[in-house]
Amino acid sequence: MKALQDYRRSLERSRAALEHPHRPATFRLCGREWDLLPGIFAPVYSPTSEISMRLLGLDDPRAAGRSGSLLEIGCGTGVIAVAAALAGHARVVAGDINEAAVRNTEMNAHRHSVADRVHSVHSDLFAALAPEERFDTVFWHSNYVLAPEDYRYRTMHERGYVDPGYAAHRRFLVEAPGRLAPGGSVLLHFSERGDLTALLRIAEECGRTLRVVRSGVFPEGEEEVAHMLIEVTVARGRSGGETAPGTGF
Repeated sequence: MKALQDYRRSLERSRAALEHPHRPATFRLCGREWDLLPGIFAPVYSPTSEISMRLLGLDDPRAAGRSGSLLEIGCGTGVIAVAAALAGHARVVAGDINEAAVRNTEMNAHRHSVADRVHSVHSDLFAALAPEERFDTVFWHSNYVLAPEDYRYRTMHERGYVDPGYAAHRRFLVEAPGRLAPGGSVLLHFSERGDLTALLRIAEECGRTLRVVRSGVFPEGEEEVAHMLIEVTVARGRSGGETAPGTGF
């Protein structure tokens, strides 16, 4: 296992961010001020939320010209969802398994006057969405560090850092394409802290094709880490709900 991929390091990062003695109630990111509730993934201690913003082209406060609907999985503080609405998305749904994250996203939607366009929902991936809901874009900044299959979370906060056995990733790959409107796209933020080989294997088993649409190397403390925005599509000859082999990269 590469040092970058060691799940124990990620769990320590989670603990340190959660218990930091000077954890703020607000933070600044990409030219805007944001609220931060206790127990929520804190962009002030990790650059990955800003990296997501850059990969999606939402890091400039003047970003505009977006349209259609967007579903964000794992919204956390809501920075992606709110920035997407500010950039022009007419309907944004922001889901998170942590109820406090739902409240945090609502706070930031009100702070930036987009509460009419951002709807936050308490949901484990797609579970709480209405069966008929479809979106032009589905996005997840995933908990891409692979933990052992038998690992049990000690805090809700750890869910933002590691995924035991990539169970959540498998569900996402299977279910996300079925949530798209015609011509829509599924986007996954992944990094070399994750196990790309394992992700590719799961994609093949699920009948999904993965394609990197944007990437870059970004500083994370004293390390340089490669991050990528991956488009997930149904492999040729498969339907959205099938789980059969056939993927490429």
